[in-house]
Amino acid sequence: MKKSFILFLVFVLFSFQLPVQSCTTAIISGKATIDGRPLILKHRDADALQNRLVFFTDGKYKYIGLVNSHDTANAEVWAGFNETGFGIMNSASYNLRLKDTSKLKDLEGVIMKKALQVCASLEDFEKLLTELPKPLGVEANFGVVDAHGGVAYYEVDNYKFIKFDANDPVTAPNGYIIRTNYSFAGEENQGAGYIRYQTASKVFTDKYEEGKFSFDFLLNDIPRCLTHSFTNENLLEKMPDNSEDTRYVYFRDYIPRYFSSAAVVIQGVVPGESPKLATMWTILGFPLSSVAVPVWITDEGKLPQILQGNEKGIAPLCDLALKLKDNMFSTQKDARENYINLAAVANKDKTGILQKLAPIEEEVLNKAKNQISAWRENGFDNTGAVDFYNWIDGNLLKEIKTRFKME
Repeated sequence: MKKSFILFLVFVLFSFQLPVQSCTTAIISGKATIDGRPLILKHRDADALQNRLVFFTDGKYKYIGLVNSHDTANAEVWAGFNETGFGIMNSASYNLRLKDTSKLKDLEGVIMKKALQVCASLEDFEKLLTELPKPLGVEANFGVVDAHGGVAYYEVDNYKFIKFDANDPVTAPNGYIIRTNYSFAGEENQGAGYIRYQTASKVFTDKYEEGKFSFDFLLNDIPRCLTHSFTNENLLEKMPDNSEDTRYVYFRDYIPRYFSSAAVVIQGVVPGESPKLATMWTILGFPLSSVAVPVWITDEGKLPQILQGNEKGIAPLCDLALKLKDNMFSTQKDARENYINLAAVANKDKTGILQKLAPIEEEVLNKAKNQISAWRENGFDNTGAVDFYNWIDGNLLKEIKTRFKME
């Protein structure tokens, strides 16, 4: 295995120019969720703004993964889960390898793909990290969940890993852990994402005081958070009167940012429950201009077509979200990444893009919740999952285009 894996790493290194990852992530133990099911979140920031989902059958287990659209070989996975209920995501870390001279790097997506192929538990992942040839070519915080109630972070460099268990009351007294782009085992005040970490921590703390967490919270309150922990600003408190107000506001170091390309929440199962009920809620494209869609592992590998690559390799939902996103940002080069037209996002007339998408997403989530509730009572129904996907394909893009008067 080691020889073939090394050859694969070499192929990947010379086939792709890998994006810089700058993500906000979190893991939550089942002890801290409203239904006892663990959760992991990846709010993804990357140079690759076009993402798609792929159903894989190239390993020991079937799995679904988030893939860059330009990755025609499907060589890397940036978040995903498999038929055993094992799920994984990551955030890049920039303070674990400051004294490491190895040139092998940016292979996090390769490691996650390999994990989804062969792992069914946290222990399997630990074994994989131990047995893979070194250096690993990674510097990351991997968030992992399994069907046995396990949920943990692994801060991993080229040669070793340190585990942070969300079920450990010493490590995670409130049952959750957050990571951005530095590791707690790394050098202090190095790396990146400290402001985003503080922002997410404040949101989690406020929610924890209200009660336990749900997947809805992770989808809405983190990827679409418009508060800033350093400046103490809340953009939603500054909403313009209507969409005609085209003033731009400074938009840097918020959790969503210009390079936000997707958000994924993987909801595990309670111990003893069928892993077929594990769900990956996926927001393809810019989270402020897209909607969440759930997916499950089906027998025949079915997925909604709007989440998969078309003849150009582009997922239609992601592409549509990026077109809506263009209305939020200036075409002026200096301003494009750092300023946002807040009225296009949200305004007091409720005609902002995020506001107009909200009822569409609510319809999707409510329909999915009803479907999942029935499965938890009667068992997973493959036909029901396929019917749900067909409903998504037949209605979602049509509703969005109608709402925004797009062709």
